[in-house]
Amino acid sequence: MLERIIERLLYASRWLLAPIYLGLSLTLIAVAIKFFQEAYHLLGHIFGMAESSVVLTTLALIDLSLVASLVVMVMFSGYENFVSRIDLREEDEKLDWLGKLDAGTLKLKVAASIVAISSIHLLQAFVNIPQIPNDKLMWYVIIHLTFVFSALLMGVLDRMSFASHRNHGDKPQEH
Repeated sequence: MLERIIERLLYASRWLLAPIYLGLSLTLIAVAIKFFQEAYHLLGHIFGMAESSVVLTTLALIDLSLVASLVVMVMFSGYENFVSRIDLREEDEKLDWLGKLDAGTLKLKVAASIVAISSIHLLQAFVNIPQIPNDKLMWYVIIHLTFVFSALLMGVLDRMSFASHRNHGDKPQEH
């Protein structure tokens, strides 16, 4: 009886994650505000800006959109994986990937997003190369390559660990 009560309490405690995922929606609002602030700055000063400044601002906007997409992906798939299924009515628009990202796949997507965001920061550094000291640029590259290596290693480990558990539809499952 005590075991059953503890198990129910542990299972119910997953709902403590719900406010965290709701809090992520607040960060999404913050990212959206920053995005439109940058877009307003770009459009308001477009005729007086150098081409490199336009490119840097555009890369910053792309970076913010990637971060916002990452927040949405973590918010929805984390909620669905760890708290409760999101039940939408039939007539509601549903995202194709909703309910299809397990925790392992989510980690890989987060890692890939971090690599993409890091790539944009590195590209911003290269566009602005005359103003960046060589040792700082070297550290940007090292950090980026660390992200790339980590994402690749996570993908390889995921494939090795879970390859036998996945049915990709191209081969019948062996029993």
